[in-house]
Amino acid sequence: MAESITPQREDFSRWYLDVIREAELAENSPVRGSMVIRPYGYELWENIRDGLDRRFKETGHKNAYFPLFIPMSFLQKEAEHVEGFAPELAVVTIGGGKELDEPLVVRPTSETIIGHMYARWIQSYRDLPLLINQWANVVRWEMRTRPFLRTMEFLWQEGHTAHATAEEALAHTRRMLDVYADFAINDAAIPVVRGVKSEREKFAGAVASYTIEAMMANGWALQSGTSHYLGDNFSRAFEIKYLDENNESRYCHTTSWGVSTRMVGAVIMTHGDDQGLRLPPKLAPTQVVIVPIWRKEAEQAGVLALAERVESMLKTAGVRVHKDLRMDQTPGFKFNDWEMRGVPLRIEIGPRDVAQNAVVLARRDRPGREGKTMGVPVDSLTEQVPNMLAEIQAAMLADATARRDANTHDVTSYDEFKRVLDEQGGFLRVHWAGSSEDEARIQDETRASLRCLPLESDLGSGPCFLTGQQTDRIAIFARAY
Repeated sequence: MAESITPQREDFSRWYLDVIREAELAENSPVRGSMVIRPYGYELWENIRDGLDRRFKETGHKNAYFPLFIPMSFLQKEAEHVEGFAPELAVVTIGGGKELDEPLVVRPTSETIIGHMYARWIQSYRDLPLLINQWANVVRWEMRTRPFLRTMEFLWQEGHTAHATAEEALAHTRRMLDVYADFAINDAAIPVVRGVKSEREKFAGAVASYTIEAMMANGWALQSGTSHYLGDNFSRAFEIKYLDENNESRYCHTTSWGVSTRMVGAVIMTHGDDQGLRLPPKLAPTQVVIVPIWRKEAEQAGVLALAERVESMLKTAGVRVHKDLRMDQTPGFKFNDWEMRGVPLRIEIGPRDVAQNAVVLARRDRPGREGKTMGVPVDSLTEQVPNMLAEIQAAMLADATARRDANTHDVTSYDEFKRVLDEQGGFLRVHWAGSSEDEARIQDETRASLRCLPLESDLGSGPCFLTGQQTDRIAIFARAY
C-alpha cells in the first residue's frame, strides 16, 4: 500500500482525495470550489472525450460552440428551467467598468442560448433533425465540492438536438443513453444501470430524464451521464418551429444530454485500490511503462538498448508507452509510483532479460506474482502486449460487474431497507409505488436517494416496499455522490 494513501476501508473519501493528489490528477484552485486539472488528469479526460466524440460523430452529430454568457431573460423564458437552476447561477452585472443593461448568466447549461439559435436555423422539415454537440465548461455555484465529482466549474459535453416529432426525439434520447452506456462499459470498464429518473429527480424543464448509474467501490452510486427528452417546452419558449410537408407550422421536439469530468471521478472510484489508481487500458494516458533495471555500469548500455527497441516496437503498434529513465530513483520506487498512477501494464527489463531477448510483464490489475509473466520474447510483444491490454480491460469490467452484482440487494420492506442500507450499502432494488413526498422522506431519513427506475428488470410485479401497493415499477435506491 502506498504510504501516503489512506486505505479505502478506513476513509473512502480521504482515499479519493489522496489518490488525486498523489497521482497528480488535479489540485484545488485559488477560487473556492474550483480545481486545476493537471496534465495527467487532463490526458485521462482527453481519452474520455475522444471516446465519446467518436461515438457522437458516428451517430451523425456535429460539434459547434456557443457563448459562455447568456442573457438572463433567456433563462426566464422557461419557468421550470430557471427555477431549477436559480440557486446555482453565477451572474455578471458589470462589464468594462459599467453596469450592464441586462445581467448575463455564466452558462450552467446551454438549452436557452441554443434554443435561441435553433429558432433562427430551423425553417422547414428539411432542416430536421438538427444534431449538434458542444464541448465546453459550465459554472454551477456549488457549496459542497469534491474534485471531478462536483465543482463550481467543470468540463463537459452537451448535445442538443431538434426533431419533427415526439417519437423521433424520444428515440434519440434513448439512443444517446445507449451511447453513454456503450462508452462506460466498453471504454471505462464501468457496468452501468440504464434507467429513467423520477419526477423529483428529473432535469429542470424536461419531460423525462434518463440516466446511467454506476456503483463505486464503496457501494455508493454515481450518476455518470444523463439524456433528457425536453418535449416542446423549449421550442414554445424560444419559438423553434418548422413547416411540415403540408406547409403547416409545428413546434420541434428537442433533446439534451451530457457527460462531464465526473466520469474521471467514476473511473477513479470504480477501479482504484489501496495502491492508488487502476486505469482501464482504453482510457489510461500511459498504457505501458518500461522500467529498465541494472546494477553494474557495464549492464546499462544493453538494458537501455533493449528498452529503446521495445519502446519503438510498441509505439509502432499504436500502444501509449513510456520509458522511465529516472536515474535518481530505484526500480522499487518506480514500480510503486507507476502502480499508484494506475498504468495497466509494466515491462521490466534487466540484464538476464537482455541475455534471453525477453522481458517481464506485470499487470496492474493482478497484484504480486499472479500478475507477472516472465520470459516473454521481445519479438512477440507487438502481439502479446495488445492482447494483454485487452485481457486487462475485460478483467476490470468483469471485476466491477461482479462487485456491483454482489452489492445489489432486493428488499421488500422499509425496515429491511434501512437495515441492509446501514449494514451492507450498495444498490437496493425495490418495488416502488411511492410519491415524490415518499421519496423525499426516505432521503431525509436514510440519506439514500432514488437513483433510477431501471429500463430492464426481472423482478416482475409485487407490493411496494413502502406503501404495500401492488406495482410492476422497480426502483433502485442508494447513497450517492
